[in-house]
Amino acid sequence: MICHFIDNNFVPAVYGQTFETLNPATNRPITDVAAGSTEDIDRAVSAARRAFDNGPWPRMTAAERAKFLHRIGELIEGRADEIAEVEIADTGIPASQIKKGAIPRAAENFHFFADMALEIGGENFSAVGSFQNYTVRRPAGVAGLITPWNTPFMLETWKVAPCLAGGDTCVLKPAEWSPLSADVLAQIVQAADLPAGVFNIVHGFGETAGAPLVAHPDVQLISFTGETSTGQEIIRNGAATLKRFSMELGGKSPTIVFNDADLERALDGAIWQVYSLNGERCTAGSRLLVQADILTDFTGRLADRVRRIKVGEPADPMTEVGPLIHPDHWRRVHDYMDVARGEGAIVEVGGDRPSAFPEGNYFGPTLITGVTNDMRVAQEEIFGPVLVVIPFEDEAEAIRIANDVHFGLAAYVWTGEPERGRRVAEAIESGLVWINSHNIRDLRTPFGGSKMSGIGREGGRYSFDFYTETSTIHVASGDHQIPRLGTGGMD
Repeated sequence: MICHFIDNNFVPAVYGQTFETLNPATNRPITDVAAGSTEDIDRAVSAARRAFDNGPWPRMTAAERAKFLHRIGELIEGRADEIAEVEIADTGIPASQIKKGAIPRAAENFHFFADMALEIGGENFSAVGSFQNYTVRRPAGVAGLITPWNTPFMLETWKVAPCLAGGDTCVLKPAEWSPLSADVLAQIVQAADLPAGVFNIVHGFGETAGAPLVAHPDVQLISFTGETSTGQEIIRNGAATLKRFSMELGGKSPTIVFNDADLERALDGAIWQVYSLNGERCTAGSRLLVQADILTDFTGRLADRVRRIKVGEPADPMTEVGPLIHPDHWRRVHDYMDVARGEGAIVEVGGDRPSAFPEGNYFGPTLITGVTNDMRVAQEEIFGPVLVVIPFEDEAEAIRIANDVHFGLAAYVWTGEPERGRRVAEAIESGLVWINSHNIRDLRTPFGGSKMSGIGREGGRYSFDFYTETSTIHVASGDHQIPRLGTGGMD
């Protein structure tokens, strides 16, 4: 059984409740997991609060904390194969994409933020009159970290590493559909010998574990990655205690292909960006905007490639698309096929369970054509291996269609004209834009969305803007005049 991790100990739920986590390839139970409640959250937050108020962690130098973080990164590297196997079984993401991408990136997150913490400091302002002013950063408090079920281990480390590097303590609430790799992270933190209470985990459901974490008065920060509607509810729940929020929410990101692009590379990028990770990717380029004069040729080549994507068991190194995370999510993705047909679109490829996989949550890579941007399948996040194709005539229309959506997380522009690439990229209402590339991350740069895709930025120094408080110190260097009250007159 998977337990909570509180105050450096693995403990069951206060009331003994558990839930099953399923293998997406079979929907058979893997193991039982402790189901957290308000009481479990209270225990974890109390441990984190004690560690913050009385423990050594916030009072260490950045260099001292960095040694612990590098140790965690090294332990992740040492257990990379084991973590990958756990992640594959719990999420259904193909082995090649977990082993070559998500797990190495998880270790890199700890190494990167350990080093970054040494570079982040305050600012000095040149003396004005008789004052010298400067700023210092200090740990902000207890953070609630709520993570999604897609690539959970990597996304957990993306939050935990800068949180700890900044001197905060935390309570992590992993997604209930993929809780297993968080337990390995707890084992690694325990082995790294962090002070008790610095890092805690409470498993469970959003309503019974996530909500009390968000509302808890001893939690100052909430970092959440997930669905937009859930993010809205989290902000409402945390408003009473004026929490600081970092929200990375949904997306319906455009991939724009102009007729002068390197079409083979654009094809590779468009396919990877929506069908990798089983389509369960927040930055998926799920709307493909293609210039009208290349639409027929490009879509034909695209359909041929999509038909040949290898669906298979996630542990198979040749598999390119595995099963979706959960039966409920499979039904949600499948329902959108009826929505598409009802709106007059054409499900050109896929759209259902592949016949070779009668069990589990397998959903064939899907291509939908005949789409206009006002359709639900063009406006709503499906979060599966589903790509919709929308034609455009010219640059102005491409920008208009790209921006005509409530989301604004990522965008991808493919063109052979550098100036147009920059012009279009800067006109798109999105937190992230890649020109002639799929999603390649530079951890120094800010990550986050605009519009309904989120609030705030994390990555590089931007993570420390969230996880630390800035205090301004004003130092008087002379006998400047101070107005005097109560002396019988103003000087």
